[in-house]
Amino acid sequence: MNASSSLPIRQLTADLAVAPQLTPEAMAEAAQAGFRSIINNRPDFEHGPAQPTSAALAAAALAAGLEYRHLPVDGGYQSPEEVAAFAKLLQELPRPILAFCRSGARSTRLIGLALSL
Repeated sequence: MNASSSLPIRQLTADLAVAPQLTPEAMAEAAQAGFRSIINNRPDFEHGPAQPTSAALAAAALAAGLEYRHLPVDGGYQSPEEVAAFAKLLQELPRPILAFCRSGARSTRLIGLALSL
């Protein structure tokens, strides 16, 4: 990945990273940083109407040439089915992948759980 990116990215593996809430404008920067796919783990309007919607993020990701998937999960609990769905995305999507949620914590948990399957 491009080390000069100003995105608040935390690299977990060579091709998996997490970030806190991203904006539609951040999609072009993610693409410039070398990411090929984005996974959004936040439910729409989780913290009110100011949060960007998945539709707005998806449109911006597509415009930036990125694959985009929305797998909304609760911040406090990720079910075995949600972990399996996340693992499937990790297998199917082009890498490197950037996953995000409110703080990056639930995406980090999902990656750890998915990689242990």
